[in-house]
Amino acid sequence: MGEMGSRGIGRTDGTNDRRFEPVDDDRRVPSPPVDEYGGRLDSLRRTEYPQLFEPTAVPNGLSEPVQLKTVFLDHAGSTLYAASHIRAHAEQMLSHIPANPHSRHAASQWTQAKIDHARDRLLAFFGTSARNYAVVFTANATAAIRIAGELTPVDPKGGVFCYTQESHTSVVGLRNMAAERGASVRPARFSEIREITAPQNTRACSLLAYPAQCNFSGERFPLDVADRIHDIYSKTPDHTEETHIPWWVLVDAAAYAATSPLALDTLDGGPDFVAVSMYKIFGAPTGLGALLIKRASVPFLSTSRRYFGGGTVAGLVYDRQWQSFRHDIESRMEDGTVNFQDIVSLHHALDAHASNYGSINRVSVHVNSVTRYAEHTVGALRHSNGLPLCRVYGHTEGSDYGPTLAFNVQDAQGRCVGYVEVERLAVIAGIALRAGRFCNPGASQKWLGLDADKIIEYTSLGFICGDDHDLVNGMPLGALRISFGAMTSKTDIDLFCSFLARHFKDYLLFASMCTASTDKKTSVGVAPEFTGHGYELTSKCSSQTLAASPPQIFSRPGSGDATVQDTLRVEIDQVVIYPVKSCHGWVVPKEMDWAVTRFGLRFDRSFIVMRENSTIPMQQKRYPNMALIQTRIDVERLVLVLEFPDLQPLEVSLLPENLALQGIESRVCGDAMKVSRILSDEISAWLSSALSVSCYLACDPRLLWASADPENDELTDSSSDTMPFSGSDNDGVEKGISSCTRRGNISFANESQILLVTQESAQQVEEWVAEESLSAENPHSETTSTGPMQYRPNIIVKSATNGPAGRALEPFEELQWTYMEFGLQRVFKVSGPCRRCQMISIDQNSAKTLKAPYSTLARRMRVGGKVVFGIYLDSTIDDDEREIVTVRSGMLLRASM
Repeated sequence: MGEMGSRGIGRTDGTNDRRFEPVDDDRRVPSPPVDEYGGRLDSLRRTEYPQLFEPTAVPNGLSEPVQLKTVFLDHAGSTLYAASHIRAHAEQMLSHIPANPHSRHAASQWTQAKIDHARDRLLAFFGTSARNYAVVFTANATAAIRIAGELTPVDPKGGVFCYTQESHTSVVGLRNMAAERGASVRPARFSEIREITAPQNTRACSLLAYPAQCNFSGERFPLDVADRIHDIYSKTPDHTEETHIPWWVLVDAAAYAATSPLALDTLDGGPDFVAVSMYKIFGAPTGLGALLIKRASVPFLSTSRRYFGGGTVAGLVYDRQWQSFRHDIESRMEDGTVNFQDIVSLHHALDAHASNYGSINRVSVHVNSVTRYAEHTVGALRHSNGLPLCRVYGHTEGSDYGPTLAFNVQDAQGRCVGYVEVERLAVIAGIALRAGRFCNPGASQKWLGLDADKIIEYTSLGFICGDDHDLVNGMPLGALRISFGAMTSKTDIDLFCSFLARHFKDYLLFASMCTASTDKKTSVGVAPEFTGHGYELTSKCSSQTLAASPPQIFSRPGSGDATVQDTLRVEIDQVVIYPVKSCHGWVVPKEMDWAVTRFGLRFDRSFIVMRENSTIPMQQKRYPNMALIQTRIDVERLVLVLEFPDLQPLEVSLLPENLALQGIESRVCGDAMKVSRILSDEISAWLSSALSVSCYLACDPRLLWASADPENDELTDSSSDTMPFSGSDNDGVEKGISSCTRRGNISFANESQILLVTQESAQQVEEWVAEESLSAENPHSETTSTGPMQYRPNIIVKSATNGPAGRALEPFEELQWTYMEFGLQRVFKVSGPCRRCQMISIDQNSAKTLKAPYSTLARRMRVGGKVVFGIYLDSTIDDDEREIVTVRSGMLLRASM
């Protein structure tokens, strides 16, 4: 089984899968069996979860093998909903009228009965009844946790809020509430609970919160902690049944309850609160959670509420501080109208779950078998030298771990590969997993070796949750996570392991960059099995190690390089600018000289598209239709022309004095900037229509001034604190705006001013893609052309076709260039290779997502663990220089190595 093709991943029976066992036969042990519900799993997946598969219908009525579209391994994030659930809910919504239960007409009474019945059915699902627990419906598990914190009568005089290291962020967030009440906050390891909650260490009413299952590593913790604490206090002299013991217990069961039985009535007393989420268990409905409250604890709940909503009071006056709350805890705590349509849907979710799996106990058997199989199979992945391919966190023998596997990929020398790179490849391959720290600060610190000081320091440097920073000094800032659900199959695990082995088996994070001049072969940071696909970079080179970060990997040219640079004949093929970041590029006419300012190419990335209420520019990898916004510069009129299918062309002035501007905050690649919003309803409406999202156009006036008049750009001094606006007085428009604070002179580009690619390198990648599309492992790969424009370059170069004879340009030779001269003009500095993301797999003409070329480059061209293609150039024009440097098609260039 190879890379997943455009028409599917593989047959569901797994006949195309490849197993990756340890190299050493002495270590090979039989795989644990996977429970498949008595052989029903395959048919269950096809009928109940069609969203996993490619459509199979064909015009002639014949059938073809079912092809898996997605390997879904993110069940800890949200599991899959069943088709029978959705169909039954849709039918009921069309035949009945769910109505606001606060009214008293027939539809409302029908709805209220459904809500009451749903409470009882949920309690039965969790192994208890209304006699022992109440169900308070909430928006999600987080809301349930917050309510539990509000209801606990923590004493400000000596009370403690204790949460364990593996707690989700939503549990940790209760510490602010506790501190506000005057209680002390105590983070702790689970092993410390007994000592912390002991009578001799307890002064007043306190709250203990912990997860039944860690959402980072999958580690499970016993549900009977509350019983153990109660047993200890029941033996103290002053204990009576008429009072609550000093410690209240909240169990976050959102992850655990998805695949394991809570069986609350099997506990002697059980926890005071249990938080759960419906979509974690059933896939749908979202926006619905529940807080289970022990009935015996209700009389002792805190009666003070900071807020109350409609439906919670029995009586209320508006002009006096008086209200009387309803007596039943459910009505008292459900502020406003409950999500009654989703609660009605819950009946169909429970029906589908029972019909498909019988019980949560049956699901638990299956999921535990999948977990053991995944532990074995992922653990069996090894490099040829015997080192493990994955560094798994937890899942040690003798411990209790649920269906979650957190890990990082390691190269053949045991160094971590950036999890963002693995995640990007997985996205292209059709694999759904999670990357990062999973909203679990304590577990991530525990398993990744990150102390508080490091996290605070990294955050201050701009390394925030959810960004692309994955390694610092070789240490991971997060991990990868695969998690399993009721419908996960053995094939899912096999395909995932096949993916890991295909891309990372025997991979070296740092590879030697040296070749012999006769065979055109080298290793340029690629996996060793593909070493033969590299290319000659220099005829006289020593071993040079490439580092991942920072990208300054080249040195100044030495005297020994003169022969090489004199014989290399290279010319510019095309000059391309992208006036609007992430939109389609405009190819500068071949006969036109194009100026280079100290911000980069004239008018390149001078504009960004911003969503309303967001500080981050919109990007093509999230909004692919941005590729369909064609851009063109009318040089004579200094106007930007935007075109989009079925819309009239839009013109935007390139002169700041003709634009109504308002200063706003923005962040580009994590760097804070102050930019200018263009106050134009016409422009905003046009963009919003094209991209189907409310958005507007913004710019940096410095870039426009520098580009509009390269010979006179005094107003673009990047060291200036403010930039005056000229033109008409616009009410409400700031007269000054701060310049870029951190990014220097690189406009709205991601890393550098100019991106250069070569025709030869692009052609080589296209040949690799063609080879893979014809291989037995990739029978369904795309054959779409992936020319140089796919990489969104500013300058495309090729071997010179005119002039004196010289050596032709070799593929990837540009990776050793250090300086460049265009014609007889300015020298440009090469600042490093361009790290690529999935955006290069968005077809720039159709906006469709392809697997190539990103997946191909990931196997053939990785430097320091990062997928690279092309090189960055920076202008060496100083702030006080006014020399006009231009580039154009056909211009010869000289490269120094």
